[in-house]
Amino acid sequence: MEETIAAIATAYGEGGIGIVRISGPKTFEILEKVFIPARSGIINRKLTYGYVEDPKSGQKIDEVLAVFMKEPYTYTKEDVAEIHCHGSMVSLRKTLELVLRQGARMAEPGEFTKRAFLNGRLDLSQAEAVIDLIRAKTDKTFDVALGQLDGQLSQKVIHIRKALLDLLVNVTVNIDYPDEDIEEMTYEELEIEISQINDMIEKLLVTADTGRIIREGLNVAIIGKPNVGKSSLMNELLKETRAIVTDIPGTTRDTIEEVVSIKNIPVRLTDTAGIRKTDDTIEKMGIEKSKKTFNEADLIIFVMDSSREISQEDQEIIQYIGDRRAVVLINKIDLGKSWNREKVETVMPNASVVETSLLKKVGIEEIEQVILDMVYSGEVKQNESLMVTNVRHKELLEKAKDALADARHMTLEREALDFIEVDLKNAYEWLGEIIGETVSDDIINEVFSRFCLGK
Repeated sequence: MEETIAAIATAYGEGGIGIVRISGPKTFEILEKVFIPARSGIINRKLTYGYVEDPKSGQKIDEVLAVFMKEPYTYTKEDVAEIHCHGSMVSLRKTLELVLRQGARMAEPGEFTKRAFLNGRLDLSQAEAVIDLIRAKTDKTFDVALGQLDGQLSQKVIHIRKALLDLLVNVTVNIDYPDEDIEEMTYEELEIEISQINDMIEKLLVTADTGRIIREGLNVAIIGKPNVGKSSLMNELLKETRAIVTDIPGTTRDTIEEVVSIKNIPVRLTDTAGIRKTDDTIEKMGIEKSKKTFNEADLIIFVMDSSREISQEDQEIIQYIGDRRAVVLINKIDLGKSWNREKVETVMPNASVVETSLLKKVGIEEIEQVILDMVYSGEVKQNESLMVTNVRHKELLEKAKDALADARHMTLEREALDFIEVDLKNAYEWLGEIIGETVSDDIINEVFSRFCLGK
């Protein structure tokens, strides 16, 4: 990596401070050309006051603070400099143009972190955690990403690979040196060790669904026939008036989407148009969009009016939900109960049921708790920080698990060790892709293409 790269490292827009970041072998040379210290010279790791100035024309660009950091103790393990300008896009653009004219090139998305990976400062799973930190929308999302950046997942994967490597060495020795004075590995011992490694992978995989939700958010569709309280529920969960609430059926004619943190879980709420038969062309379009949202949702909240008998429209929605994960809200209990919890549970035995009066603000806490319980279910605990949050990691763990399943099957069938060795090697390679030990350049480029410029 002989080229020196540069980019604006702060978000675009107006702000108090904006930063231009430089990394590479010509960093100090470039900084000396464009930065004029007000008093002393540039000192390693010391923030210095001065000016950005065009060396050709002598024109001052901005009053700034600058810092130079000598490799290898930097983010990229290369020489790095940062110029802290006033947060004007004009200042940042002019400063960056000046840096590029002195011999740097524009950094590609994620190239600073990519260099940190290629130079051995981060492994691939840690590098991916950087973008998760940047995009985190809740404290929990941030904490999980920070744990991954700290190496929690990497250390676990390295531990599993070490167990696999020890097993592979043992198998290979038994294949290559059958007549030597070494301890022969039995198929029973082999099966036990494969099962133990498989259990370690399984413990990571059980966190994957919850981890994905923590990282990407829970997609929740609020459905029901018109005027049952869908928009009121949306407003209560958002703690603000986002959806229009009236007594007129069909008020919501399009889906309304908002992201909110519920019990520290990022939730993408979608208030849908009431599902019913209508001749209104615009309302029909909204209903079709509602059905599309329904099909893509992780969780359905079906709102019913407890004061009215179940209708044909309700029955159709119940059939439409089928075995999907759902919460049934029996709303308007302050108006009387034609429907109650027990009655709904007979019709939808797999659904969670909550009785509410959104008008009286009754049952909101229970709704939030049901969502929390659905996310943290089974073996995944709320205070757990080591989770598989990345779809790429999940797929690789599943491939490794499948390879181990094949190895175990051949062990039980007492097949030749040569065949078993192939599957063990495959599992080892799949796990290596998670941390970047055995990953291809195409995958590396794909991972870092998702980053923002300047990181």
